[in-house]
Amino acid sequence: MRPRSASVIALLAVPSALTLALATPGAAYANVTVTQVSQDIFTDAQAQHNTEVEPDTFVSGSTIVSAFQVGRVSGGGSSDIGWATSTNGGATWAHGYLPDLTTNTGGTFGQASDASVAFDPKHNVWLISSLGVSGSTVDVLTSRSTDGGLTWGNPVITATGANDKNWIVCDGTASSPHFGNCYTEYDITSSGDSIRMRTSTNGGTSWGSALAPGGSHTGLGGQPVVLPNGDVLVPYESLNSQIRSFRSTNGGTSWNSTVLVSSISHHDVAGSLREEPLPSAEADAAGTVYVTWADCRFRSGCPSNDIVLAKSTSETTWAAPVRVPIDATTSTVDHFIPGTGVDRSTSGSSTRIGLAYYFYPTANCTASTCQLDVGYISSVNGGTSWSTATQLAGPMSLSWLPNTSQGRMLGDYISTSVVSGGNAYPILALASAPTGSTFNQAMFAPTGGLAVTGGSNASAAQAATTAPSVKTAFTAPTTAH
Repeated sequence: MRPRSASVIALLAVPSALTLALATPGAAYANVTVTQVSQDIFTDAQAQHNTEVEPDTFVSGSTIVSAFQVGRVSGGGSSDIGWATSTNGGATWAHGYLPDLTTNTGGTFGQASDASVAFDPKHNVWLISSLGVSGSTVDVLTSRSTDGGLTWGNPVITATGANDKNWIVCDGTASSPHFGNCYTEYDITSSGDSIRMRTSTNGGTSWGSALAPGGSHTGLGGQPVVLPNGDVLVPYESLNSQIRSFRSTNGGTSWNSTVLVSSISHHDVAGSLREEPLPSAEADAAGTVYVTWADCRFRSGCPSNDIVLAKSTSETTWAAPVRVPIDATTSTVDHFIPGTGVDRSTSGSSTRIGLAYYFYPTANCTASTCQLDVGYISSVNGGTSWSTATQLAGPMSLSWLPNTSQGRMLGDYISTSVVSGGNAYPILALASAPTGSTFNQAMFAPTGGLAVTGGSNASAAQAATTAPSVKTAFTAPTTAH
């Protein structure tokens, strides 16, 4: 079934701003009002409807674009990729679905997955990278918008084969020698998750040859970030319980060998929730890269995760991770799936960071007892100290989320974008109790955004105790999409 006006603006048939009441009497989303920015309108029998999962975002000026899966399929992918765009700094939102992608929107692919957003100011084009899934064939695709993210063209084939965990970024610095270059990262599942990079110099219309970093480079979730000098750094989760990164200093002509960012100590999240310690990465105006992930190193015995932050000290070296001080290390809270946003007009000791994340108040829970919440914390000094954390939404029950072959799903990643000098905008998958067999999970934004403020909660530089790594031999799933 092809939805009406798939390639143009669609208006939501729901209130634009609301505080959603949940099924539990007296429970409601906490502290902030949220705006629903999309909904699942598809009816294909393969998917679990009304569901939306795994958002990415990008901001340029007053335009914020998000993309995500719509209608999650248990075995992998979704009915299509949706988009939500604000052209006025988050005040109002338009939304729709990528055309000619899946058979639901006139395309040839059975499912779509793993949406990622970028903007190329040189060619004035917004880009959404996604996966087109047809059985064991998983192609990397790029959809283009030349009108500010309000309509989208047919997808461009970026890479064919058996691919996963794509990510896209463009060089937006006019003084950069590679201004207008766009870079797509993905891994080849049929080659042990070997990482590849491709470069476009014409606004995503075509893509160059697949190039690998030097040395060993198997992993998932590489997030390329472009520095003001035009160099590109790509942090990713390696298959040996590490966060590693690699770079290009010549506009994607070649990619250097990987270097260690940090080892990973990770607590497997309870309740069969789909989750991995994938990195969330952004750069500031001076070229410092900020990477966060879920890690238990600061908690004796590894009973739950904190969100930790590592900053680059050069393009090949990294400072030791620090703990984002959301709560005490003696608390029962488990934190995971971070989405980190950096105000790219700030740098150094004035860098503004907005960080959204999911959490369980009690880590030791079961599929029937886990209570899922969303939190937010911010810093105005590059992560040296932080505001008091606030709960954005919840509690949600895991049974309210669509199921997959790897567990209940919000997304393997989420995203936050910070408007220059303004508020932070995470796009969040939020759920309420199903209506019969139909889910009620959609994409929401905090109405008006979230203030980026500071505070006296200092980051912890060293662990009081050494926690063992639970993921000592992490094996990537064969179909993570």
